[in-house]
Amino acid sequence: MDDRTRNRTDVDSALLGHATYRSLGEQKLSPAEERFEKARRTVGLWLAPLVTIVFLALPLDLAGNQQTLAGILLGVIILWITEAVPIPIGGLIGVAAIVVLQVVPAEDALEPFGSSTIFTFIGAFILAQAMLKHGIARRFAFRILALPRVGRSTFGVILAFGAITCVLSAFVSNTATVAMLLPTALGILAVIAKLLQERGIVEQDFDPLRLRVGAALLLMLAYGASVGGLLTPVGSPPNLIGRGLIEQATGQRISFAEWFLMALPICAAMFVVLGLILLLINRPEIRRIEGVEDYIAQERAKMGPLSRAEKNTLIAFGITVVLWIAPGIIAVIFGNDSAIYDNVSGRLNEGIVAVLGASLLYLLPTDWSRREFTLRWRDAAEIDWGTILLFGTGIIFGSLLGSTGLAKTLGESASNSLGLSSTVTITIFAVVLAIVVSETTSNTASASVVVPIIISIADAAGANPFIPALAATFAASFGFMLPVSTPQNAVVYGSGAVSITRMIRSGVSFDVLGAILILIGLPLMAALLGLA
Repeated sequence: MDDRTRNRTDVDSALLGHATYRSLGEQKLSPAEERFEKARRTVGLWLAPLVTIVFLALPLDLAGNQQTLAGILLGVIILWITEAVPIPIGGLIGVAAIVVLQVVPAEDALEPFGSSTIFTFIGAFILAQAMLKHGIARRFAFRILALPRVGRSTFGVILAFGAITCVLSAFVSNTATVAMLLPTALGILAVIAKLLQERGIVEQDFDPLRLRVGAALLLMLAYGASVGGLLTPVGSPPNLIGRGLIEQATGQRISFAEWFLMALPICAAMFVVLGLILLLINRPEIRRIEGVEDYIAQERAKMGPLSRAEKNTLIAFGITVVLWIAPGIIAVIFGNDSAIYDNVSGRLNEGIVAVLGASLLYLLPTDWSRREFTLRWRDAAEIDWGTILLFGTGIIFGSLLGSTGLAKTLGESASNSLGLSSTVTITIFAVVLAIVVSETTSNTASASVVVPIIISIADAAGANPFIPALAATFAASFGFMLPVSTPQNAVVYGSGAVSITRMIRSGVSFDVLGAILILIGLPLMAALLGLA
């Protein structure tokens, strides 16, 4: 066995055994990259506590717990960005500081950890583990790559996968969409990584989790779901929250069809911009995938028929997807204000559906005589619990931004300082505020906090709150810079194939251009449809 073979990276094992956070010794870095990473993490270690202490000492006119919360959040954001400690630990340090410094009691601080989103993560990650372990993700990946004119280029693969994600997330929860497509994305990445390895484009002992093509593909999955979620009122929780608050404040109801027609051109433009940003910032190592058809045909032939474990995984996955989709279908047929929709959506909570689907993997046998089931418990123990902890701490901070009144104080203070008085200036402020808030909290929390603030600012200025509040609703689904900004970001960050620096660079670019599209497209489409 020569050195090339001995040191050859096992791509499948590397992708299956991913980790949210890897120390420098666990990564393959160039000398320049290693120097940068050491400096970044060292700076974070002393900058985070320093910024927090200085902020807490400032004589600001804020309620005590608001200033304390803001100082802690600033320190945690620095820990997240610099990765001075593992990112999930940075969040836990922040939660501990919240209780120790008496922002709220421990019971109140930890209560948001019971969010259904956390259970959506747990169930979806277990399902994804089964799809990766038993090869279902690989089968899906080959099927997508075999589509005509798609699998010949990495650009085509990424854009086609993004389009599939957008369409699905218009009717299925964004989190659920990303969770069920993540294994396929990792399967596609594995195929491309092996092609790069076999053709000598990368070193034999390369790290498949550091490929630019992987970052582009997985960020397309996360960001594409957020874009697609804007297409319909049921595509994302902020849509329903914002629409309800607008109707309550103005008496004007936006129908399902009106929302779709208004959002379609905006989302189409966003998708084009998203593709350009991701492919420019994360330029794939290879553009043309020559000879991929023969390679795919050979690999599909090797896989043979479905095994019992694969069939069981498909059953569990299929039941989960059907139950996830059901409320959206009912909303299209009967309306999302109907009694049947309320009844079904209340019973089929996405977190409960996810853990139900995951539980089926421990009930469907592969060898009954030996009492072997589709998954063993150690498979569940190996899922990315770090991402679950990370997003749990993000939910805690989002909840406290609202309950302490800090978000409202910041919004009203900024409004007064800027002297907002027209619909245009209020709309610009609404978009910026919603994006900023959604960067450090969930998009649902952002809509719940920001839309009422914008409505009250518009009313005080004597302006029609419809467009500003609607713009805030759309912008609440943005926030792409950090893993805690949306559940989708957290899911793909948990794959290990997207570094925090790549997420920040790609996310801030899309934040800015997406905000411009909302500011231009939303008033225009609302006017064309006679909504404003």
